[in-house]
Amino acid sequence: MSKKRGLSLDEKREKMLQIFYDSQGFFLLKELEKSGPKKGVISQSVKDVIQSLVDDDLVFKDKIGTSVYFWSLPSCAGNQLRTVYRKLEADLQNNNKRHTELVEQCKALKKGREESDAREEALNELKSIEQKHKELKEELMQYADNDPATIEAMKKAIEVAHSAANRWTDNIFILRQWCSNNFPQAKEQLDQLYNEVGITDDFDYLELPAVVPLAVTKGEL
Repeated sequence: MSKKRGLSLDEKREKMLQIFYDSQGFFLLKELEKSGPKKGVISQSVKDVIQSLVDDDLVFKDKIGTSVYFWSLPSCAGNQLRTVYRKLEADLQNNNKRHTELVEQCKALKKGREESDAREEALNELKSIEQKHKELKEELMQYADNDPATIEAMKKAIEVAHSAANRWTDNIFILRQWCSNNFPQAKEQLDQLYNEVGITDDFDYLELPAVVPLAVTKGEL
């Protein structure tokens, strides 16, 4: 036997609305969670379904004392649907108007763009200019490494990285000293751990090498 198909969200909304319309009364959420399964809506999904109806103004809720009550009347739903219908109708009219405007603009733009030898020649010239622009741009990129602004930005980035590396090196030295002072009996284990993570005897602060300007040629060195 095929498995019974579950209700879609729209179907669940319709079922829960029917509970309100049949009784035209006020309900607590727990009461709706008990009534939902009778309509085929599992109790775990009742809260989300009711909230979606509240968001669409098809169900109303209000706090009375310490309890929150939900209600909906057929007349309320009818008014809401009429409001939605009027809004959609207005949107449709606006979209139709915009469509007409765009069609007219398209026709106006096509004027003067009819196929001709002069237009074809102009398009070919434009393509040639665009290709030349692309080639010049690529050539310019080859010299970007020697651009003073690029070099200066690289120098600043190196200085920031250098400072950060030495700051962490300083932190490591402080941590090692703290471990030595507080765990002297574990010196061998700590030394082994340092070696495993790369903190060997030659571990030290970084020094910036002398920077050779990128624009200098081999003959000038």
